Amino acid sequence: MGRILAIDYGGKRTGIAVTDEMQIIASGLTTVETSKLMPFLKEYITSENVTDLVVGEPTQKDGTPSGIEAEIQKFLKRFVKGFPEIPVHRVDERYTSKMAFQTMIDSGLKKKQRRNKALIDEIAATIILQDFMQYRG
Repeated sequence: MGRILAIDYGGKRTGIAVTDEMQIIASGLTTVETSKLMPFLKEYITSENVTDLVVGEPTQKDGTPSGIEAEIQKFLKRFVKGFPEIPVHRVDERYTSKMAFQTMIDSGLKKKQRRNKALIDEIAATIILQDFMQYRG
């Protein structure tokens, strides 16, 4: 099989999650500065067998695209140009950051640790990936 990579794209930081080779378990991988996202993906995809990319689709409560969607579209054009063999899937990411924060509370992280926005982004990417796997499966 191969790994499925998911990203929670942000203006400053992008959370990244990945599955195992059997595509059973979704885990947070890391958070990278968005300006360094493409170099990171090139290196990761070169060293790992990535079969699919899942990208969160941010929308407003009324269903209209969020302001960051224009930046995501630019990123997707670059990604598809660089990796035409990897299919890209979009998943509604409404409330994933709130769910990520709640996950941090539920797992007993201290207040100081919960302020770590990079960790929230990584957990949000994991939730996006889990949603994709559940929907697909």
